[in-house]
Amino acid sequence: MSTTTEPQTGTPRTYQVRTFGCQMNVHDSERLSGLLEDAGYVRFDEAGTDAPVEPDVVVFNTCAVRENADNKLYGNLGHLAPVKERRPGMQIAVGGCLAQKDRGEIVRKAPWVDVVFGTHNVGSLPVLLERARHNAEAQVEILESLETFPSTLPTRRESPYAAWVSISVGCNNTCTFCIVPALRGKEKDRRPGDVLAEIEALVAEGVLEVTLLGQNVNTYGVEFGDKLAFGKLLRATGGIEGLERVRFTSPHPSSFTDDVIDAMAETPNVMPSLHMPLQSGSDRVLKAMRRSYRQSRFLGIIDGVRSRIPDAAITTDIIVGFPGETDADFEDTLHVVEQARFSSAFTFQYSPRPGTPAATMADQIPKKVVQERYERLTALQDRITYEDNQAQTGRVLEVLVAEGEGRKDAATQRLSGRAPDNRLVHFAVPEGTVLRPGDVATVQVTRGAPHYLEADDLSRFAVRRTRAGDAWEARQARPEPQDDGPRPVGLGMPSLRVRS
Repeated sequence: MSTTTEPQTGTPRTYQVRTFGCQMNVHDSERLSGLLEDAGYVRFDEAGTDAPVEPDVVVFNTCAVRENADNKLYGNLGHLAPVKERRPGMQIAVGGCLAQKDRGEIVRKAPWVDVVFGTHNVGSLPVLLERARHNAEAQVEILESLETFPSTLPTRRESPYAAWVSISVGCNNTCTFCIVPALRGKEKDRRPGDVLAEIEALVAEGVLEVTLLGQNVNTYGVEFGDKLAFGKLLRATGGIEGLERVRFTSPHPSSFTDDVIDAMAETPNVMPSLHMPLQSGSDRVLKAMRRSYRQSRFLGIIDGVRSRIPDAAITTDIIVGFPGETDADFEDTLHVVEQARFSSAFTFQYSPRPGTPAATMADQIPKKVVQERYERLTALQDRITYEDNQAQTGRVLEVLVAEGEGRKDAATQRLSGRAPDNRLVHFAVPEGTVLRPGDVATVQVTRGAPHYLEADDLSRFAVRRTRAGDAWEARQARPEPQDDGPRPVGLGMPSLRVRS
């Protein structure tokens, strides 16, 4: 059983959110951070020099899709057990997809965990932490349907210049390798007006780029019966003054329609980048995966995008070694990769996920075979990516200056950012020039490297200072949190109020 003690009076409690998995989890973690700060917690890395050496609250936002997700979680929880033992009052919470799947199993395996909450009740975290502290026992709350759409919750956004905007949650597909529909539920869509209002508010705060999020982002509108809603939404973002870049992820090939391609091509602030998950190039494997498109359909989409948006950079997801995949099936995947010429690919070796139909299929592929195929695929994709990057040499690009993208920037005297097509660009800066994350630099590509572009020729260099850069600068100048003590958080029980 979890035990905690009251926090020291007058001292704000610190928190840390550790995120695993997809962009939706990253976005959910921004909501968790916002909820905790709204309840009076202080982010651990901003608490000042007088803060404890470990956070008072550690929140794991988990993934059930990635390989060995449960082992990673319990390994992390095991490392924290002795830390918590010497830190009375420390709390540990576990949320996200793995929490939705495993439920009470987490507390059984790691009884020092204080709170377990699911994907449908993110907003309950502060209340559950307070209940666990008050009752001195673990609180497990897993709802079967969405309690509050996450975008209505307070948010601590990681970036002042780029933001995630969720337009839908859940998924109506039944891919045999994926457990997400069971954990996130059926698709629920936000009304277009609510989405646009959130984007407008973000732009007013200085945000220059938004990424629209959904498990199947292009089926947006299915809940309110408008099959063209996603294309309309993309076009509507073009009318938001000050919004310079719009991206989206991830669409599904079976629902990708020409009106979306037209909206991308005809809306200037929708960027020429597209993530289109392939998963397999074999029609037979796609059928076994319950992916409702085939090779010809997929390549037709790629051709359609390239005909309207010639400079588009297209990325993908590919699974190697799905149960029953033959050498011929794998060759089909290599063929599609060669034809599609993706600018990059996220490649995965198939591994069974408990609770999915594919986990119990016959003809599971031996690890040695999967590894060999994986190496052949990545070698092919690496070659294509390198060739594609080399072809960018000489192009003049507007790069949105990023924070933390270039790990070697200090050593190379460069800054880093993203081109319109989302390629990573490392670029030289004239001596004395000050750029802030969120500003825009015009650069000329001098070299295409295997996984990024370089721009060291200063003859075409230019700088545009932006409101996004102003927002970043204002965040850096923010005063340290005041020691006003924790705000009261209720236990989620009815309360009496005295009316005057």
